[in-house]
Amino acid sequence: MTTQDHYTRLGLPRRFVVDAAALERAYLAQSRAVHPDFHAVGSGGDLAASTELSAAVNEAYNTLKEPFARAEYLLALHGGPSASEEKAVPPALLAGMMEFRERAEEGNAAERAAVRDELRERVRGLEGSVAAGFGAYDNLPGDDPERPRVLHAIRRGLNAWKTTRSLLRTLADD
Repeated sequence: MTTQDHYTRLGLPRRFVVDAAALERAYLAQSRAVHPDFHAVGSGGDLAASTELSAAVNEAYNTLKEPFARAEYLLALHGGPSASEEKAVPPALLAGMMEFRERAEEGNAAERAAVRDELRERVRGLEGSVAAGFGAYDNLPGDDPERPRVLHAIRRGLNAWKTTRSLLRTLADD
């Protein structure tokens, strides 16, 4: 059995920016095509293969519909560094996160809400930065020596995005 990446499985271009409606249509079409309910009358092998394909389509959809998971996945497809290989987060970002946490802990409900709003805005900005990084990567020729540097910059952006999202979740749970 040939291994397909999530983009190929759903017939989508291998890009960070994904048209949500196209993703949904591709998922529904593939899901109907491989769903075990439509293969229940076949042999046990057909049912097992259908179940496996259905699970793969669901995994592809769930990964690609969530921007952070999609970015992590796409970075891995391009051979970029994993989070365990490059853990760097700019010290200024960490200091800023500490300031946000302190403001939230010391502030009233309105201040905590303002901190969460600012963090949401930062998350959107980091997502945009990662998207721009992938766009720059896509525009480089395949043999361009800058490609690895761009992948490392995307990883650092993902690390910052993850750190910011984590603080936002922590503050939202309070």
